[in-house]
Amino acid sequence: MHISLFSAKGYDREFFDEQIGESGHTITYFEDILSTDTLALAEGSDAVCVFVNNPVDRKLLEGLSKMGVRVLALRSAGFNHVDLEAAEDVGIPVFRVPAYSPEAVSEHTMALILTLNRKTHKAYNRVRENNFSLDGLTGFNLHGKTVGVIGTGAIGTAFCRIAAGFGCRILAFDPKPSDETREAGAHFTNPETLFSESNIISLHCPLIPQTRHIINQKSISMMKEDVMLINTSRGALIDTPAVIRALKKKRVGALGIDVYEQEENLFFRDLSGEVIQDDDITRLMSFPNVLITGHQAFLTREALREITRITLNNLTAYEMDKPVQNEIKPKPASES
Repeated sequence: MHISLFSAKGYDREFFDEQIGESGHTITYFEDILSTDTLALAEGSDAVCVFVNNPVDRKLLEGLSKMGVRVLALRSAGFNHVDLEAAEDVGIPVFRVPAYSPEAVSEHTMALILTLNRKTHKAYNRVRENNFSLDGLTGFNLHGKTVGVIGTGAIGTAFCRIAAGFGCRILAFDPKPSDETREAGAHFTNPETLFSESNIISLHCPLIPQTRHIINQKSISMMKEDVMLINTSRGALIDTPAVIRALKKKRVGALGIDVYEQEENLFFRDLSGEVIQDDDITRLMSFPNVLITGHQAFLTREALREITRITLNNLTAYEMDKPVQNEIKPKPASES
């Protein structure tokens, strides 16, 4: 199959070039996202590959179908950016990469926690200016603190193991509690208990209607003052204006995010020479107790290699008329 890969970065090229030969497929890279303006670039392709920052709506899917594109391959676990009903209507199957490296994301989650807590980013900048003062750098011991984990799939469970290694008490919530997560040291409870007892709350659930803005004014009101909130899952799990208000009132003690609700307009691009028009993220960046990274939690060599392998294997299975386990279909209306 010939693949048009959009939003191509240097690391995408490196790992796809490494494996494309063995797969038998061919590939063309485009730095732009797939949009109505760039749709023509996919002409002559059997498959189009996009990343999680690329919305794919009905109009785009209809356009892809008309030009003969047979498959939409996501090189991500998340799929909330794709109109699955439209894809089914036009007969384009959608494949994803459901699990590539849970450790990559969970380790970045702990990096955010440690950096916010011990303020190593501030210490780094101070020392570079010959300022060795320790004022304002006081943190707390993670050992013995309660960490709430919302969503205990592969990433959430991997994070539970890491938190357990620091001696934390772990409270978890998931509609489908697992023995594996319990073995990782977590105790399953309800959201209200998790909110009220946790010193740190980390989000690892998918973005579905039931989890959209799960962190909101009401849930924040249940939390301990000075709670630390961490999100390395999907931006829209957090009601950003509500968190900004809580930060201003010091109801939230620290916020670490690798994802942002409006990130498709910002992330994965160099905007250093531009004025950011998004008032919410500029407000967040003004807080000294907020740490933002640009959706890089997945960015390890191991994860990139696995994302590439699974993406290509999905296409190979489809081409050989074999079942593709990673195909996504829209849920029936009764389940949504």
